[in-house]
Amino acid sequence: MTKRTTSHTTRTTGTTATATPQRGIGSGFGPRSTAQEVLRGIDLTGKLALVTGGYSGLGLETTRALAAAAARVVVPARRRAAAEEALADLTGSGAVEVDTLDLADPDSVRAFADRFLASGRGIDIMIDNAGVMACPETRVGPGWEAQFATNHLGHFALVNRLWPALAAGGARVVAVSSRGHQLSGIRWDDVHFARGYDKWLAYGQAKTANVLFAVHLDALGRDAGVRAFALHPGEILTPLTRHVSREEMLDAGWVDEQGNVSGSFKTPEQGAATQVWAATSPRLAGLGGVYCEDCDIAEPADTAGDDLADGTVARDELTTGVSAHATAPEQAARLWRLSAELTGVDAFAERA
Repeated sequence: MTKRTTSHTTRTTGTTATATPQRGIGSGFGPRSTAQEVLRGIDLTGKLALVTGGYSGLGLETTRALAAAAARVVVPARRRAAAEEALADLTGSGAVEVDTLDLADPDSVRAFADRFLASGRGIDIMIDNAGVMACPETRVGPGWEAQFATNHLGHFALVNRLWPALAAGGARVVAVSSRGHQLSGIRWDDVHFARGYDKWLAYGQAKTANVLFAVHLDALGRDAGVRAFALHPGEILTPLTRHVSREEMLDAGWVDEQGNVSGSFKTPEQGAATQVWAATSPRLAGLGGVYCEDCDIAEPADTAGDDLADGTVARDELTTGVSAHATAPEQAARLWRLSAELTGVDAFAERA
């Protein structure tokens, strides 16, 4: 399979900078590396990390790994009681604090950000981990499609509202995307699926939005020392799959008739590794705006054989790498403008 390497030029605040090439750097880690392994030898004492959804699935493993490396971790949670129960040992020791946040509710995002900024603390690591996948058609907020709203718009508003704390810490912002981004680009004429809902296309659009968000945030934020990354964590069975039926899992080859998980799937500890690596690896110093997988910068996806005119693929054709529609700077800038219009929030209003 032939891979294509791409790079692009991004203009920010009057200067021209070449973005990080979308190609591997030989990290020394791989698909079976764990979050604990990628953090070996890294001391996060004095660092503050914020992990949305950091109390379940990959988020829980991420929180535990960062806390074990001595970071102070803030976990905003929609289900606060569940988060406090899952993290009781860490909150009791003072390593983790839990607060309330519903990413699908703009007022909740604003309230959390206001509380955090009032604490006067900077953020060194922000991992946008929370999300939903393939849920039934649901409308939230002012009628937004729930996957786009929760996975993208909520995080977009949160990052922009927390910008003073992110800039103060020279933070790394990590957006947890998925290989599912290959299913759909941004549906510019119908982002909220008003003309017919498809749960997998909606998921694909939301995951593309995560990558485009990282591309443009990195372009806007690098002058302040803030760098952004997106990633595919791998295939892992976690509570994220709650809306996927057993029949769908069988058809996709995720499990067999006996319920055994596919051997290609990662454990939660392995699944958390790439987001922890992107958030902390010294190898990524001075880099950003790229999509990662298996604890390295990913290669561009080979879409030469696609049968869909827009460069997307069918669910049974998902492959390694990142699709061009998810990394195009002009698409990233357009999504930023749309997201700012929808949420009413933009920390970079004069230069976005």
